Amino acid sequence: MRLDALARLVRLSLARERKGAFFSAFGVAMGVGALVFFVGLGLGVGAVIREKIFPTDARLVDVVPPAVSLGSLLGGGKLDAPTVERLRELPGVEAAYRKMNVRVPAVTRYDGVFFGTRLRMGMEVLALGVEPALVQGDVQLGEFKDAGEGQPIPALVSTRLLELYNKTFAPARKLPQLSANMLVGFGFPVEFNRSYVAAASASGPTQPGQAQVVGASDRALLAGITIPLEAAVRLNRAFGVDAENYSGVTLVATDPSHVPVIVDAVKGMGLEIDDQERRMAENSGAAVALTTSALALLSLLICVLAAVNIAHALSASVRARAREIGVMQAVGASRADIRAIVLAEAAVVGLAGGAAGTTAALLLSLGVNRLAAGYLPNFPFKPDSFFSFPWPVVVGGVALGLVAALAGAYFPSRRAAATDPARTLAG
Repeated sequence: MRLDALARLVRLSLARERKGAFFSAFGVAMGVGALVFFVGLGLGVGAVIREKIFPTDARLVDVVPPAVSLGSLLGGGKLDAPTVERLRELPGVEAAYRKMNVRVPAVTRYDGVFFGTRLRMGMEVLALGVEPALVQGDVQLGEFKDAGEGQPIPALVSTRLLELYNKTFAPARKLPQLSANMLVGFGFPVEFNRSYVAAASASGPTQPGQAQVVGASDRALLAGITIPLEAAVRLNRAFGVDAENYSGVTLVATDPSHVPVIVDAVKGMGLEIDDQERRMAENSGAAVALTTSALALLSLLICVLAAVNIAHALSASVRARAREIGVMQAVGASRADIRAIVLAEAAVVGLAGGAAGTTAALLLSLGVNRLAAGYLPNFPFKPDSFFSFPWPVVVGGVALGLVAALAGAYFPSRRAAATDPARTLAG
């Protein structure tokens, strides 16, 4: 059968059965639309978790000393300089960046104009020293190095802390919204070896200083400031606390596939892996994936019901058109031609339903984003879009409609092809 003849027969048949074709396509559109909508929602929320709330690099491994172990009790399990060199020489390690906490408490007191608003505030400050190479790409002002005692200490703030400030603290205190560029160059006083909440742990003389924000980074300490490693070492020595052992080491693997081997080697050295944020990201992603999978399964069940509906509608159509099919066979139509006619009708219905459902899902996602932007509060890490629709999802939605329709038409097409023209025409 020529393609143009097949198209004409399908068009005439669907025009005659337009009501049944509409409801069959509507069922397919419902299932496909729901599936595409929920898959796009899951991908969008998952991207927010991975990229904004818990940004992780698949090549990074954070090594920390063990909390309590036999090795630490015997003098081992420490992150001193020889241990760092051993970590740097592990197979698959591209670089190793040292970290050291400032091991005395610190506070900041600010009393003045804060970006056009009067602010008086005092709070505890945590300080972490890191090697400049780890955060060099995030430094926007000067060099990230210790200028010595009496000079301002370069400090990086966390991009996530800035997001939390803008969405929670600033609205509550009627303070201005800030960007990372606005903070660059901002200075504030820091007094080391002093604490508002743990006075007993801060004994001895205090040391006033000045910190200057030089940028914002995803790798900066979340609840505190990140300063050059040399500054942390200098401060720890000045207060007579441990300035030889590091608080952590960030290893950069040459390839993400080497990370499991590096983790095993690190644990073999009596050290531990700080993967708390990675686990939280994985757990949150797993919860989103589980919810999305349940909703996607429900959508697939709707598609199965749509296929059953198509099978029922086509079976009724084949019975009603038995004499017509017999006439076509009597004038030379083969069984393959009859099957092709029925399957082509289903394919048109499936493609129309799949395209309509996918389009409806995309339009509904736009509506949800507009409603979220207008009516949801400006909470931390609120995305511009809650959805993500890569092209395989869009194409897969249309293809699913086609597959569901063809699956429903399989048995009716076989039944139509098996029609006996002699018996049918004889009544």
